[in-house]
Amino acid sequence: MQALHFGAARVYLGEKSGKYPDGNQVIVQGADVRVAFDTPQVARHIGADLDGVDAVILGHVHEDHMVALGRLPLARVQVHEADLAAAQSWAGLARHYGYPDAVLATMRAAIERDFDYAPRPGASAYADGALWDLGGGVRIRAHHLPGHTAGHCALVVESEGLAFIGDIDLTGFGPYYGDATSDLTQFRRSLRRVRDIDARVWVTSHHRGVLTERADFLHHLARFAAKIDERSERLLGYLRERPHTLDELVRRRLLYPPGFELPYVESAERRSIAQHLTELQAQAVVRLDGDGRYRMAP
Repeated sequence: MQALHFGAARVYLGEKSGKYPDGNQVIVQGADVRVAFDTPQVARHIGADLDGVDAVILGHVHEDHMVALGRLPLARVQVHEADLAAAQSWAGLARHYGYPDAVLATMRAAIERDFDYAPRPGASAYADGALWDLGGGVRIRAHHLPGHTAGHCALVVESEGLAFIGDIDLTGFGPYYGDATSDLTQFRRSLRRVRDIDARVWVTSHHRGVLTERADFLHHLARFAAKIDERSERLLGYLRERPHTLDELVRRRLLYPPGFELPYVESAERRSIAQHLTELQAQAVVRLDGDGRYRMAP
């Protein structure tokens, strides 16, 4: 399988530039150590270049970033401390998702089937600013950019100016913050901070793939970030029509189109909408009345 080469870093693009459920794989070769960033579905097709890694550094934990861990039993697995439990066990991943038990049972069967899910009890933690020296001047640094998950990080190959920005993925869908450890406020902050990372190449987990022009990166980042405010405006549009309960807003949808059904969708909608409503209440734009309905504030 062919890779894109950026000095010590190689990028293997998944199907449709890593569109979910696939992803894009980065492998970094130093003089002493070879590491992989995540292991998406494309990892199944890479072969020896992946099989020979000494370590896997997870930028964050979700099912689509852990696909090949089961076939790399000798590789060390490291993950930001806030996502560590989610990598170590199903119980930790279930808390990470935060879905109802019935949804989790369906999800577990699906990710074991479709993503070769294999937890890594021996995974170890890293923190913001962690530095890996792979030898020969090849260095990687972690930049904590929470919001998508509590431990979501960009992994930057400083020696090559390459930033793997994970699920700040610049897709048309926009930011995802629908799980228990997701946080809308933190995501907004991370979208500002990612601009300041010193890089010449940006690699996303999904869809965009590789960007090599800063102006292009900033353009797509701005459009991606704008989805958050577009969602808030859509919610306000619902509330201008009439007051709504949270259940009614969930049925109308904010992230996904009506009729798009996957086991986790209702839970993701509920978590996301609730965060927007909290934000709008703090801005005194929306109020929650005693009847359990959200209304436009006078």
